[in-house]
Amino acid sequence: MAAYPPQDVREHFKSMVDGLAVARPRERSVRLHSAERWHLTVAFIGDVEQPDEAVAALDEIKNAAAFTVRIAGGKTLGRGQFRHLVAQLESDGLEPFGRAVRRALKRHRLPYDRRPWQPHVTIARPGEVLSREELGGDLDTLAAYRGPLWRVDEIRLMRSQLGPKPEYETVAAVALA
Repeated sequence: MAAYPPQDVREHFKSMVDGLAVARPRERSVRLHSAERWHLTVAFIGDVEQPDEAVAALDEIKNAAAFTVRIAGGKTLGRGQFRHLVAQLESDGLEPFGRAVRRALKRHRLPYDRRPWQPHVTIARPGEVLSREELGGDLDTLAAYRGPLWRVDEIRLMRSQLGPKPEYETVAAVALA
């Protein structure tokens, strides 16, 4: 399940990302995500045998209140070759919404990543390609970034085709109250 920033938010964020070391051409790929694929993962469900249950869980959260969020800050997730550079998010409504989504997933007995939720937007998967200095500079730039607010008023159930160039397909979507 995911929320997508509107075009103006992606453009504002892209103008900052374009100046990061991770965005510079290099010999080895850092697997930089394109602006069109930037999204906030609300819950990672994984493969499900009964997609109807996932759609039902999505439908259940449609009465949740829409909320505002902004991209602000950044960090890395993972280690070594599995390290991701991500932008963090600020919002008063994000955590309560995340709990409501997880309750709906539990009620429908759907598998989901049970690690503590760390709302983020993935920028790149640089692994060990960036030097410590380059990564540190990018993190400093991200720490100072505060993007425009946007209203999360739609959540999509997505199907992912992972790989070197991940693809995402919308299976269903609901508008929030």
